[in-house]
Amino acid sequence: MPSNWILIVDDDRELAELLASFLQKNGLEAKIETDGARATDRILEEQPRLVILDVMLPGQDGLSICRQVLSGGAYRGPILMLSALEDDVDEVAGLEVGADDYLTKPVRSRVLLARIRALLRRHEAQTERPGPAQPAGDALYKSVNGLQIDRVARRVTLNGDEIELTTFEFELLWMLALRAGDVLTREEISEHFTGLGYDSTPRTIDLRISHLRKKLGDDPKLPRIIITVRGKGYQLASEQCASH
Repeated sequence: MPSNWILIVDDDRELAELLASFLQKNGLEAKIETDGARATDRILEEQPRLVILDVMLPGQDGLSICRQVLSGGAYRGPILMLSALEDDVDEVAGLEVGADDYLTKPVRSRVLLARIRALLRRHEAQTERPGPAQPAGDALYKSVNGLQIDRVARRVTLNGDEIELTTFEFELLWMLALRAGDVLTREEISEHFTGLGYDSTPRTIDLRISHLRKKLGDDPKLPRIIITVRGKGYQLASEQCASH
């Protein structure tokens, strides 16, 4: 049974305590672990509601911890990774091993809180596994070229197979789906996510699109779902597009 608290895994105890205090003031109970070697066992045994996981840790690094606890579905809660390194490779590695989201330090408290709440909403909606949402206009449900996107349950299927997406990936796909057939520029997408509190640049959007394509099984050399329009941006193919 999942616990009702968040585990902060960071070897900077002072920072972790400040973060825990901030979360508690905002209605979220938090506990701290500073040793990477102990973190894996704690996550698996105690099953926190969400894990905030630093990449650089003594004993065992955050990427290895993330990979281990998610192996075979041993831990099913969301993981938000933190890194002091402004490195695209670091970000991609975190997402590749299964982290739900990624932030670069120093992190603004309100941005972190917004991300945590978004991850919890998405995870808890999926855990409850509600039936298909009753469509009520473009705001709730989109069906585009084999993709079924349910905004209420935050659930995506492609030709009947469920696709696990991070919060950012879901929002990115939803943004493209709402304007399927239209070209969205990198700058337009980046500005949208900056407004949501993400540290977003056109380069970051390229990386996120690449990772989203991989999850959708879309060939990057000849994509059929998310099309690159050279010199402009990205477009969700609108063939057989239907809105409900």
